[in-house]
Amino acid sequence: MAKSDRSTRGDGVYKRLRADILGGRLVPGQRLKFPELSQTYETSVGAAREALTRLSGEGLVRSRPHQGYSVRPLSHEDLADLTYARVEIESRVLRLSVLHGDMHWESQAVAAHHVLERTPFFGDDGTNRPGDAWSSAHAAFHQALLAGCPNRRLLATARRLREEAELYLQWSVSFGQEPDRDLPAEHRRLLDAATSRQADTACDLLRDHIAHTAQLVIRDAPDEPNPAPATAGQEARSRP
Repeated sequence: MAKSDRSTRGDGVYKRLRADILGGRLVPGQRLKFPELSQTYETSVGAAREALTRLSGEGLVRSRPHQGYSVRPLSHEDLADLTYARVEIESRVLRLSVLHGDMHWESQAVAAHHVLERTPFFGDDGTNRPGDAWSSAHAAFHQALLAGCPNRRLLATARRLREEAELYLQWSVSFGQEPDRDLPAEHRRLLDAATSRQADTACDLLRDHIAHTAQLVIRDAPDEPNPAPATAGQEARSRP
């Protein structure tokens, strides 16, 4: 097999695994065993290993000596640390983005918000959780807001922390459905503050946005958030 073919197949496995992790079909703490992954995703061990290595670098998968790979486990302590880091770093990155973003950045943020507003919140799987399309549009909108930051290292760190936080949304049974919260309005206010170059307001709104979601997750989460792991094959085969 040519190198380009292997790379294309590896990218496909990576994208499917990533979607299954962020979509909650592979649960936090679940062991990811190569024979099961190869069968479920119809791929080679080498391609599966390459995908897991990339996901480990993104903080979505954990690797331990003699234990192999598993989906990143979740905990209240980790969520508290993650939330604090996000509030501090993401707000700083947003400030730099607002101050330095050009017209292209502004237009991309507006376009990403347009897609988010018009993407159905629920998927087709009959659950009360955000669908894959909405989750993807949500992530793209927040990434677009941050993309004007000229410091590539800070931007990469903020993006990685945000991706890790996506796992915690699978904890919450009511994210986006709270009767006292207007999530679309929060996104609209964030966009308006950013594109009107109100850096202080945008940062305050983002901090509240992050903290509110974290508080909701903690409120809804059980004391032991990680469900009993099934096999990778069982979970992935059950996806819609």
